[in-house]
Amino acid sequence: MDSGRTRQALVVRGGWEGHSPVAATERFIPFLEEHGYAVEVHESPEVYADGEKLAATDLVVQCYTQGVATDEQVLGLSAAVAGGTGLAGWHGGVCDSFRGSPDYLHLTGGQWAAHPGGFVEYEVAVVPERRGHQIVEGLDRWALNTEQYWVLTDELNDVLATTTFGVRDDTPWREEVTCPAVWTRKWGKGRVFVSTIGHKLEDLDHPDVRTLTERGLLWASR
Repeated sequence: MDSGRTRQALVVRGGWEGHSPVAATERFIPFLEEHGYAVEVHESPEVYADGEKLAATDLVVQCYTQGVATDEQVLGLSAAVAGGTGLAGWHGGVCDSFRGSPDYLHLTGGQWAAHPGGFVEYEVAVVPERRGHQIVEGLDRWALNTEQYWVLTDELNDVLATTTFGVRDDTPWREEVTCPAVWTRKWGKGRVFVSTIGHKLEDLDHPDVRTLTERGLLWASR
């Protein structure tokens, strides 16, 4: 951490209330404050159009499912990340945001497509070759009973953990499909952290999920 300078974090939350954007982000604000961040909360993406503010921001934590952002707002966020501002989030608050914006999808590198079966038992497994990454170091695999995200992603992402969808007689896919569950992405001078886990507040309280999410916030920050 830079000596003598308080780091700045923006929490941008809202959209669909089913992902508890207020309660979910409140779980991590004290963590950021304990690590020396001054935290400012916004209930809409309007702040993304404020280039001066974003340029002075070290980390944007977004929990904004669906919703609408203007081209000016999305391009402002993308430019800020390219300039060094970090972007981090979990579940639909980051990978199911602003569905009408291709530029947002380009920035984050992944879009939710489905969660077959609703709440299901599934495993998340750290990619063996990435076990030394600081976000997942010491973690291996863990089980959850919640939404398992099927996501569409691209090869610019550094995938840290995956989840696999099995085949049953009633599934339209006829072979196993492995999707990224946690990834990072470099964007210009900035960093992006995405975890697909976190539909329920209890998901975020799972020890391994909490650990990787907190590490992801710090990793993404300028």
